[in-house]
Parts: sequence; C-alpha cells; structure tokens
Amino acid sequence: MMNSLYYKSPIFVQNILITLYGYYWKNRRFGKGFQKELTYWKERESYSHDEWINYQTKELQKLLIHAFDTVPYYHKLYIKEGFKREDFVNFSLKDLKSLPYLEKDDFRKFGKTELLSRSRKRGQFYASSGSTGKPISVFMSKEFQRKWNAAYESRVRNWAGVDYKMSRGMIGGRKILKDSSAKPPYHRYNHAERQTYFSAYHISEENVLAYAKAFNEHKIDYMVGYAMSNYFLADLLVKKGITVPKLKAILTSSEKLTKEMRDTFQKAYGCQTFDAYSGVEACGLISQDIYGDFLFSPDSGIMEVVNENGVDVKNGEIGEIVATGLLNYDQPLIRYKIGDKVEISKDQTTKSGKQMLKIDQIWGRVEDILQSSDGKKIVRFHSIFLDINGLIAGQIVQESLLKIRLNLVVDNAYEKSSELVFRERVQNLLGDSVQVNICYLESIPKNNNGKFQSVISNLR
Repeated sequence: MMNSLYYKSPIFVQNILITLYGYYWKNRRFGKGFQKELTYWKERESYSHDEWINYQTKELQKLLIHAFDTVPYYHKLYIKEGFKREDFVNFSLKDLKSLPYLEKDDFRKFGKTELLSRSRKRGQFYASSGSTGKPISVFMSKEFQRKWNAAYESRVRNWAGVDYKMSRGMIGGRKILKDSSAKPPYHRYNHAERQTYFSAYHISEENVLAYAKAFNEHKIDYMVGYAMSNYFLADLLVKKGITVPKLKAILTSSEKLTKEMRDTFQKAYGCQTFDAYSGVEACGLISQDIYGDFLFSPDSGIMEVVNENGVDVKNGEIGEIVATGLLNYDQPLIRYKIGDKVEISKDQTTKSGKQMLKIDQIWGRVEDILQSSDGKKIVRFHSIFLDINGLIAGQIVQESLLKIRLNLVVDNAYEKSSELVFRERVQNLLGDSVQVNICYLESIPKNNNGKFQSVISNLR
C-alpha cells in the first residue's frame, strides 16, 4: 500500500515520504549508543596482534555460551556433536574448527525460526541481495545496527576521509521510479540524511545530463553504492565530456571493482575509490584504507579462509570465507559459509602499521549485465525474487534484447499466480515489450565453484 501511494504521488511528495523514512532510518542507525560504539571501534584500530587474539577469544566464548543457552538451532546441534555448556567457557580460536558449518540452505530454512535467540531484542528482518536466487532474511535490532554502523563509519567512511553527516549520492537497488519509461529527474532527495538517491535502472546516454544536474543541485560530497552502476554513470560522464563538481571519495560495494573502474571514477570525479566487502549478514568487514590496503576488521567477526578440505590456506593463497559474526546476538551466524572467496596477502605488512589481516583480492559475486532495448545497462535483479512464497532458487537469463527467461526452483507452497508478479517486475525494469518465459527446474546447474550464476546474458 505504501509503495502504491508513493508511485502515485508527485515528485515533491515522494521526496517528503523518502525524507520521513530517512529520519526513521537515521535514528535507527545513529541513535542512542552509536557515538559510544564509534569511540570503541576507533580505539581498537591500534590493537596489537596479541590484543586482537585476546579480544576475539573472549568475544567468541561469550557468543558460544549465548548461542548454546538461547538459540534452539545451536543448542540442538552442539549437544548432538557432543558439546556441553562448560566446553565453551575456555574455548579457544583454534577450537572453532571443531564446530560444524552453518550452510546457506540451513540459514534460509531456519533463519526466521530456530536460528533466532529466545532473548533477542526487538528488531526486523532485512533481505539479502539474493545472489543465488532466493534472498536470505537477516534479523537486526536497533542496538546491533548501531554497532554495525559504527564499524562502517570508522572503517569505511572515516578511512576514506568522509563521514555520515556529509552530503552523499547513492546508487542502490531500491526502485525510486515506477518503471523503465519514467521521465526525469532520475533521483529523489532525502533531506534527513542529505542523500541524493539515484535510480540504478535509468542510466543511459539519453539520461546522463539529468543525473549530472543533481550533482550540482545537491552539492554531493561523495558517492556510495553498487560498483557497476556507479561505473556506468561515471563512464557516461567521461565519454560525454560532462563535468561535475570534484568529489571527496567513491565508496563501492557488492560487485568486483576493477582498475578500469577506478581509473574512470578518477577521471569523472577527481578522487580516490575505496572498496569494501561485508554483505547484509554483517558477520565480517573487509575495507580499504587510505593507503589502498584491504584489511579485515577482527572486531567485526572471525574470518577463516579455507580450502575445499576445510584447512586454512596459507598467505598468498585463495580460499573460501567461513565467517563467525561477533556482533549479532539476536541471530548468531557461527562458522557460516557465506559463499565468497578471498586471496590473503603473502606479505602481511600494512602501510598504516595496523595489525589486521591484509587481503589482496575479494572474489565476491560476479554477475552478467543485462541491457534494455533503449540502451540502459542494469545489474542487481534481486528485487525480482523478493517475497515469493515457495521460491527456492531463481535465475534470470537474457536471451535477446526482448526475451528474458526465468529459471525457477519451487516447492509446494508456490502459486502459479506468482508468474504475473515475475513478469510485471521484469517489464518494469526492462520495458513492457520484453517477453518473459518462465521455466521450472528440479535444480539450477552450478559452476565449478559450486554456485550458480544468478544473472546470465547471452547477448554478444
């Protein structure tokens, strides 16, 4: 109902509605306790290696005791594995390997039931980007979100020389315009947070001047959001010779960032790009400092980097991330196989002197780019699969400019009427003339790394 009211409203009313939500969201992230948490995060940046070991050990012990006492999933699992509560009192980081993994399928299955703590605070669920089709729901209280945002402020924004009070531009997955045929402006303004929210779905040669106008209008200090969408915009600004005010930083996430993209941001905005990796699960943070080093924040979680046999890889090698979040006690994720890989730096010397694990590369999600018939390039299609009962997994395949195929895996709770929802969502993004074919599969074929690609383009 709220979405219907928003889309039917004139632009100035949409900006008011977005601003009202902005005040709520700002308080939820930066309210009581945020400043104190920010102080703690900054103080810990100077920890020595031994101090980090002691810190993580104590936090792990508290987390495991809490999970055993209050989270049904872990209580049953750990008893089945032969653990008692007293085993976690003096638990060490090395002992972590004795605990079983939390697989993504189990997270999907039990995330809203047995993985929730009985002593959880009031909160709500937030959906992941759904890179494997069906999004994951993560439970977050205000207290947890303020801790997490203190981490982001300290280790992402501040390392890049900006802060949350500055004016920012954002390109994310929210649909702020109803469909692909919408007219300019292609942004909406959140006065509460000085946020100019750009549409990720209307970036094209025809529309780029309308995007550029917003940079001057709202005096944007820095840009954040999806790496590819930000790149599409910056690339058009460069190719068209359109000048916008110099920015202080570009903060990217969610997709692989290349040297070409960094160079383009430098040409378009005259500033450095800072990449980061976390995910909505918020059980670990890797971020880039002013010297260009990618550092893992040990107070955000415990990150194991393992090979296919579960053995820790050596420095200079690539391995899969197994994450144990240290912040979210309401829905603990312990030895969670998040599905992404990193390459640990062979030389662990940091330019800043910080005693944090240094990463060479983040091998996160890589998806193809889809294209509309009027030339718009679009990434991140998780909204297509949101809130569909009975959907187990989904994949979107572009077979031609006007033909899309959805591969779906469903269970008995699925209703055929959802096909209308899928078609409407795809056509809202790519145009009403797009034909949407829906195929039901027993399973979606996986790549060599054990994951399936959620977005595929067969266009040349």
